[in-house]
Amino acid sequence: MQIAILTFDGFNELDCFVPATILNRMKKRGWAAYITSPTGQVTSMNGVVVRRQKPLEFATDADAVLIGSGVRSRELADDADLLSRIRLDPLRQLIGAQCSGTLLLARLGLIGDLPACTDLATKPWVIEAGVEVLDAPFVAHGNVATAGGCLASQYLATWMIARGASMRDAEEAISSVAPVGEKERYVSQAVAAVAPFAGYAGTVAA
Repeated sequence: MQIAILTFDGFNELDCFVPATILNRMKKRGWAAYITSPTGQVTSMNGVVVRRQKPLEFATDADAVLIGSGVRSRELADDADLLSRIRLDPLRQLIGAQCSGTLLLARLGLIGDLPACTDLATKPWVIEAGVEVLDAPFVAHGNVATAGGCLASQYLATWMIARGASMRDAEEAISSVAPVGEKERYVSQAVAAVAPFAGYAGTVAA
């Protein structure tokens, strides 16, 4: 499974690095998650400068794509040239978005009239884009998932592993990063959040 973590200037570190770290726990199964950006390097909302691992066009061929959030998401959502470079296929790919990444997903036409999750600050913009926003941390419709709140990024990673491999693999990945003494609780919480959406029988490369 080749995964693009879409990462733009002003990105939220938690939304990009947390799922990338969890998904890369699947390296033994041939999985790889890459920081994927439109420019050679991007700067986070807190000034962390990161060199991209893959160009933005990698998202077109990836098996799965996660769109992180950031302080420039509203500006990016109005950038027609940028959006035209992001070509995704929910029939073939697993696609997830985090917080204000949900706004980008909406502008790409991949949510439609389905309810979605986002953070509270982005909620008015997502509603303005014509999307119903749920008071929930995670929801998925087929191969498209959205999450709200920075630490809900673990749910996107859990869902993606459960869909692309198995729930058991997802549990092991979450357990490997969960706090000592609290692993069972963290795993149970992640499974409870994504299990209702993990059984969709779609066409996704593994």
